[in-house]
Amino acid sequence: MFTKKSTAIHLLKVLLQPVRQRLESLKIENSRLARFVCTMIPASCPFEREIKFCDRTLVYIPPLCKLNPFYEQFVELRFKALTYLADECGEDVTMYC
Repeated sequence: MFTKKSTAIHLLKVLLQPVRQRLESLKIENSRLARFVCTMIPASCPFEREIKFCDRTLVYIPPLCKLNPFYEQFVELRFKALTYLADECGEDVTMYC
């Protein structure tokens, strides 16, 4: 038996699936686009923070990127862009890491 919460989560997943599929099907075939993707999608989550005082952690803010419903698709897209730049264009991609 479904609860209201599980039904809402299922509905959200169904509604977001076309966007996920579109992101996964994107092909990187342009060096300008690949550089843009690598610049716009960070290599690590920028929201994780530790607030310290005198070597004691007062507050820890966990990485919030995984709350993004498209997190895995963005990481995959960034990987495709890095692979394109390294393999097809022969560029050094260490500046994006």
